[in-house]
Amino acid sequence: MYKLVRPLFFQFDPEKIHHFVTKSLKRFNRFQIGSKISRAVFTIENPILAREVFGLKFKNPVGLAAGFDKNGELMGEMANLGFGFVEVGTVTPLPQPGNPKPRMFRLKEDEALINRMGFNNLGVDVVAERIRRYRQHALRTSHLSPLTSHLIIGGNIGKNKNTPNEDAVSDYIKCFDRLFDVVDYFVVNVSSPNTPGLRALQEKGPLKELLQTLQQRNQKNDSSRPILLKIAPDLTNEQLNDIIEIVKESGIAGVIATNTTISREGLISAKNKNEIGGLSGKPLTKRSTEVIRYLSEKSGKAFPIIGVGGIHSSKDALEKLEAGASLVQLYTGFIYEGPGLIKRINQSLL
Repeated sequence: MYKLVRPLFFQFDPEKIHHFVTKSLKRFNRFQIGSKISRAVFTIENPILAREVFGLKFKNPVGLAAGFDKNGELMGEMANLGFGFVEVGTVTPLPQPGNPKPRMFRLKEDEALINRMGFNNLGVDVVAERIRRYRQHALRTSHLSPLTSHLIIGGNIGKNKNTPNEDAVSDYIKCFDRLFDVVDYFVVNVSSPNTPGLRALQEKGPLKELLQTLQQRNQKNDSSRPILLKIAPDLTNEQLNDIIEIVKESGIAGVIATNTTISREGLISAKNKNEIGGLSGKPLTKRSTEVIRYLSEKSGKAFPIIGVGGIHSSKDALEKLEAGASLVQLYTGFIYEGPGLIKRINQSLL
């Protein structure tokens, strides 16, 4: 069904159609009958699919990657489509509009996207309050939908564009403190190519300081939250070795591999391939799996990995799990293949 309407969707600007689709999903799921239809069509409830990773129990290992639901608007709707967990953000301390439009581009022949969104979001206070309200609503209606009442929610955090790198730690702390009571895990995003200078925080010294600071703050609380690091696919093996060392030394829970790439190698689309921004989708499939395998093997499977990047089929997801990922996330594959992809991956796991 989705493949029939996709050509129509793809006639419009990617960001505009994203807002149209998400608003339509919210309207459809606003009523109990809409939610029931979504769950009946797309979700699979089976204890075999459950995973326990970094101390959290996931209903299934297929999650929504950060970037799709930046402002915590679609958590219940995504659960109704079958996702086992949802990652909200990237969230920054202060609201910011992001980069000038247009800032998202399709590469249809490559089944890819280029985006330079620039952490556009409503700010951490708005997002935290939305997650809090969602949690309360899910508890009240848990008799109607056990699926949404136990949804694992991650908070992907970053720094504001105008915050200099030497003050970046304070931005991450603000987001961490504000979201601590409402999310299940955190993701430290230092790998987006769309905030000037952000990727410099992936260097060994600044990254070690940032993660150790957050972990120290984490351990002061009565209960801690798993902290994960999201890394770029463009790191060298030497840099990946540094990542392994830093994860072990800081004691964070794991890694998300990978974010978008600045590489344009092997693209066949003539249109949009030279746009500035991060590339996602099928061209990233192989590289993200290579990074997962390298981290898993070199570390001796010392920490969990969430695999993301170019998952457009059950086969892609299984390859990442076999390479060493404990969970997987979708974004661009979800846009190109539709919500049926979530169900197909879970069916293949069964």
